[in-house]
Amino acid sequence: MNASPRTGRVVLLTASHRVAPGLLSWPAWEALRTADRVVCADPEHPQLPYVREAGVTVEAGGLPTARELVDDCAQGRTTVVIATAEGEPQLTDPLAALAGSGRTEMPELELLPGSYDLPGARFLDLVQVMDSIRTHCPWSGARTHEGLAKYGIEEMYELVEAIEEGDRAALCEELGDVLLQVVFHARIAQEDPEEPFSVDDVAGGIVEKLIHRHPHVFGEEEAATADDVREHWLRTKAAEKRRESVTEGIPLGQPALALAAKLAQRVRVAGLGVPEAPGTSGVPEAPGTPGVPEAPADGESAGAGSAGVGEELLALAVRAEAAGIDPETALRAAARAYRDAIRAAEGVGERDGDEEGHTASP
Repeated sequence: MNASPRTGRVVLLTASHRVAPGLLSWPAWEALRTADRVVCADPEHPQLPYVREAGVTVEAGGLPTARELVDDCAQGRTTVVIATAEGEPQLTDPLAALAGSGRTEMPELELLPGSYDLPGARFLDLVQVMDSIRTHCPWSGARTHEGLAKYGIEEMYELVEAIEEGDRAALCEELGDVLLQVVFHARIAQEDPEEPFSVDDVAGGIVEKLIHRHPHVFGEEEAATADDVREHWLRTKAAEKRRESVTEGIPLGQPALALAAKLAQRVRVAGLGVPEAPGTSGVPEAPGTPGVPEAPADGESAGAGSAGVGEELLALAVRAEAAGIDPETALRAAARAYRDAIRAAEGVGERDGDEEGHTASP
């Protein structure tokens, strides 16, 4: 925008602190190179070394008053103000007051963004804040991976609840709480004396994994259906980890119902014929509870969709409780036996302890 020969021009140049200093737009560099005066309140502003390297003289360490700036821009002069991250309200507010008075001939006032945030830029703020908290907060500074583990589980359950309730505001908040757990653990991991890693290692690792496991997106393969994607994902994971069994990578420490469902999914996708695990014939019959349906007999309709399945599971839990059986423990034992039956069907020996597992299937 060309300045008037009489009133001149004031340009407030902003730049995102989340973008590397010196990466300014061409209009920003053009404004800096052609300005009659460039000022900046912060002598340590990260852009100053790059602006000066480009041959632009900057008056740093203070700003003129609004009146001084208006007078200085007389006769068509242009002043560029390199703003700090907070803006320059001590200058812009008085300029607005002068303009609103109607008694002052004002220069053209222009806000010129020199750089913009990319998607995900606020993640950099989170990493920076987490670093400060870890360094200066006595409680956060003393946390360990083991001590934080329970919070990660709690946050995931709260996330699931927000999804189930359809609460969009809660969903956004709970996603942030889950993300905090990731960044917190990554910050703790930086301090490990033997095997340190950072949040960049975490992000870089998952980026490489996602690209490798989606050749239909980033490569030349094709996947027409979600099942095609899932099959390729599982084949790629098996090749990467050189797994002998479809049960590998399934953490046995997860809730029993999720464990049983995951085992069943792996068996179905792999097309394995696995008999029902021995010793898991069911829960003893017990008196019914008012308001809770009994589990339907074989061949009896379970109802429509997931509601019917949910009623069956609820009825089994009620029967187990009435019979003095902890349903979680009973199902976990059955799931472990089923895991062993799967491995036997594959011709793979039993394994002790929990399996490793870090990435969910799509």
